[in-house]
Amino acid sequence: MTVGRTWAVALLGLDGSLVEVEADISAQLPKFVIIGLADRSLGEAEGRVRQAATNAGCRLSGQRITVNLSPASLPKNGSGFDLAIALSCLAADSVVSNESIDGVVHIGELGLDGRLRPTPGVLPAVLAAVRAGRKTVMVPAGNEHEARLIPDVTVIPVASLREAAIWHGAALTPVEVAPILTAATDAETPVDLDLSDIVGQEDAIQALLVAAAGGHHLMMLGPPGAGKTMLAARLPGILPDLGVTEALDVTSVRSLAGQPIGTQLVSRPPFESPHHTATTAAILGGGSKLIRPGAAARAAHGVLFLDEAPEFQANVLDALRQPLESGTISIHRANAVAHFPGRFQLVLAANPCPCGQYGSRDNSCVCPPAAIRRYLGRLSGPLMDRIDIQLRMHRISRAEMVLSGETAGTHSTDARRLVSETRQRTVSRLAGTGWTTNGQVPGPWLRAGSRALPRDVTEPIDRALEHGSITMRGYDRVLRVAWTLADMDAVPRPEKTHIGRALFLRKGI
Repeated sequence: MTVGRTWAVALLGLDGSLVEVEADISAQLPKFVIIGLADRSLGEAEGRVRQAATNAGCRLSGQRITVNLSPASLPKNGSGFDLAIALSCLAADSVVSNESIDGVVHIGELGLDGRLRPTPGVLPAVLAAVRAGRKTVMVPAGNEHEARLIPDVTVIPVASLREAAIWHGAALTPVEVAPILTAATDAETPVDLDLSDIVGQEDAIQALLVAAAGGHHLMMLGPPGAGKTMLAARLPGILPDLGVTEALDVTSVRSLAGQPIGTQLVSRPPFESPHHTATTAAILGGGSKLIRPGAAARAAHGVLFLDEAPEFQANVLDALRQPLESGTISIHRANAVAHFPGRFQLVLAANPCPCGQYGSRDNSCVCPPAAIRRYLGRLSGPLMDRIDIQLRMHRISRAEMVLSGETAGTHSTDARRLVSETRQRTVSRLAGTGWTTNGQVPGPWLRAGSRALPRDVTEPIDRALEHGSITMRGYDRVLRVAWTLADMDAVPRPEKTHIGRALFLRKGI
């Protein structure tokens, strides 16, 4: 007998590596052995593969079967290796063509009845196979629409192991089975959230536009009922559509998280709003063996909104500092490091004190000073230093509501057009740098060479830095916001008024 050989994909975060799946049949006591650093779910493939092959009408050999997953040092997890293991065993027994399976990457989990179940992570797995030079993949019929989102690849959807074996040359009679399908519904559900729903709060709306135009992080501090959650929920609606690379990242994360994938790539920025009881693993991602993306990864290229931010655990909030700086979420384990995209806009909302009335114009606060300091102290200084725009909000009065009703509010369609035009100016100015928004630009680059602003323009932030009211990181973030304001005004460089407005947005709280 020969050694059956085919290919599968091992995912670690969104990064995938080709795995060579080899099967050998030897004349020894019956046993099924999988070697090559497989986790528990993959080690249980013996039961699934053997019973699925029997029920599909292509029983495996009763001798000793050894399956090797190479490279052996690469961690492998999940049930997506079932199809590759089954076909390599059949090739070793000369049931299917070894040459045929060697040219195809196989992804899929087997059910005991021999049918293939939809498998999470098919999209990033197919993308990894294409990047490794493979052009043909075989996937479960339920993942066909997902796999076809990747261009320049031949997708072979199969409903069962028997159908896969026949495609590879097995002398079996076709038997029609009902494939296990998933709903191929588009991931985006249209929600009618418009900026014009916001009554009053013109300063907050303008700050939201600046945050959207520059990709800046935003903090809103105000009493209950001031409209903080309404504003945050409308931020994704004024962001421009995702580019192809961004859409691929967002859709791949959804696939890995087991969320439904539509018939096309996600085109709108995602919005994630986890509860304040969420753990670090729920926010960033984690798992003892199979590392899943958290809310921050699912919010990549979109918005991560933390309502009642001081109620989150301190270690959860501080864990966000690394992705805010690097744009990448890294989950470290003893034998591997998983990476997820982590370039999102962080929006924090908080009450000014436990009762929520501190600084309110129409109510009095009953909290002692120590409780107020302790409450806001849950938001650490290093985290707040990474927030570009810090906004203080108040509840609107009856008179303000009447005056606002007499004028037309800002519609999300108009706001998105302004944000898109501003980002286009930014992209043109940053051409060749790899950055697309001012929120991504490092401060030293803004302060170097011809991009450095004159001393008379930067005087407000120079004085603030000298007095210690902002840090050097805060200095650079004020510069980023100032460049966004200049792009919104369609001027080539920030002026002193832009610096002043950016400093106010930075120290608005």
